[in-house]
Amino acid sequence: MANDWSTFGSDLHLELRGPRLRAGLMDALREAVRSGRLAAGTRLPSSRSLAADLGMARNTVADAYAELVAEGWLTARQGSGTRVAPRASPRPPAPAAPVSPPAGTGRDRSAAPAHSLKSGSPDLASFPRAEWLKAYRRALTNAPNEAFGYGDPRGRIELRLALCEYLARARGVHARPERVVICAGFVHGLELMGRVLRARGVRNVAVESYGLALHDGLLRRAGLRTPVLGFDERGTRTQELPELGDCGAVLMTAAHQYPLGGALPPERRAAVVDWARTSGGLVLEDDYDGEFRYDRQPVGPTPWQHDENPSSRHRLPVGALQALDPGHVVYMGTASKSLAPGVRLGWMVLPAPLVGDVAALMAGTGGACNVLDQLALAEFIQSGAYDRHLRRMRLRYRRRRNELISRLATDAPHLRVFGVAAGLHVGLELPPGTEQPTIRAAVRAGLALQGLSPFRRPDAVGPPRDGLVIGYGTPSDSQWPGALKALVLALPEP
Repeated sequence: MANDWSTFGSDLHLELRGPRLRAGLMDALREAVRSGRLAAGTRLPSSRSLAADLGMARNTVADAYAELVAEGWLTARQGSGTRVAPRASPRPPAPAAPVSPPAGTGRDRSAAPAHSLKSGSPDLASFPRAEWLKAYRRALTNAPNEAFGYGDPRGRIELRLALCEYLARARGVHARPERVVICAGFVHGLELMGRVLRARGVRNVAVESYGLALHDGLLRRAGLRTPVLGFDERGTRTQELPELGDCGAVLMTAAHQYPLGGALPPERRAAVVDWARTSGGLVLEDDYDGEFRYDRQPVGPTPWQHDENPSSRHRLPVGALQALDPGHVVYMGTASKSLAPGVRLGWMVLPAPLVGDVAALMAGTGGACNVLDQLALAEFIQSGAYDRHLRRMRLRYRRRRNELISRLATDAPHLRVFGVAAGLHVGLELPPGTEQPTIRAAVRAGLALQGLSPFRRPDAVGPPRDGLVIGYGTPSDSQWPGALKALVLALPEP
């Protein structure tokens, strides 16, 4: 027996409001067919009957029927009325391939953890929405007409000027606007630099013993080899660069090594700059969280805290390596830690010979960043809102860091903390063989946590260390106490 509207119509509960009655009727009928509530072959009421039921004009219903017939949802034949069109059953989707999580993130699990102390992210709940909206409105109101064109591949001049002033004041960077290129974050900038270096004949880019596998992979995909520098209690052994042979560049986190946390000592800073000058090489400086330096020592020193001692308590923040030789250092910064990764803005301060190559690559790949976002960030910096936001967040993160260290000193005094002077994370040294059991215990406690071992380069020299990389910037204020409690529950006992 053929299906009829009377079988299904009473269950459809069509609720049509507002002036767009025809569009609402069409959407409701589409959804009823899509969901199966109106089966194929179901006969619909006449346009006159449905119009009377719904309290609308007959022409509105007739027009809706006609459009749905044209779209293939309904069929209409003389003497047979209007019916739901037959539709082929969809082919079952192929099973999705398993997705491998990024290195250091642990196993993929269907249930999201209740808390996260993963490093690499700020407190997203603290994004300055109101201030950013004000800056965005002012930037949009004041934007010249030409800003909406294709523009300079290096980025908007307003943002490049604002960054030159800010970076000189806050990080000691020697920058001129014509040497600044705006990119979509550090990964984008590193990808550009990898391609430019390969095109200029570079074959090897040295990397630190500990770092993000993502960065190493980007350089390798650009056709570059990544020999590893040694690491000791004073940090990366930059004096080994001449021994690596034909390296054309080195990637470093000099101000705050990621993830171990120390600042590169002055003599090793000098060594890497001397190498670049004598060899013609380049230093790619990743200044990922340079704004968050505290230079305060809340606990006793540990063997891995080579930059932290009581005498450093009142020391000025460690500036950018680029200041030592702007002609051989590519300075790379980002708003991902100071504001949020979703802003998708970063910057490179380049030696003069590289500007043309990088700008040409940006232009050739259509990689220019959103103009309005650039103008908003320029306004945000120039208005002083950026500095105010950083001051608030620096105080908040310092307080969290101190609470974390105090809690560890109370509940896990047998474990040593390292890398506490700056940034949004600290390291925690674990007894040999306990890193993976601790990660599994954290999962059971509902806590996402990272071990130290995934950050160690496969070719790194020396025995691996067991430890944790604890990001105290990630949780919101409401989540912070629960995250601390879950961490303590997961830690190994003495």
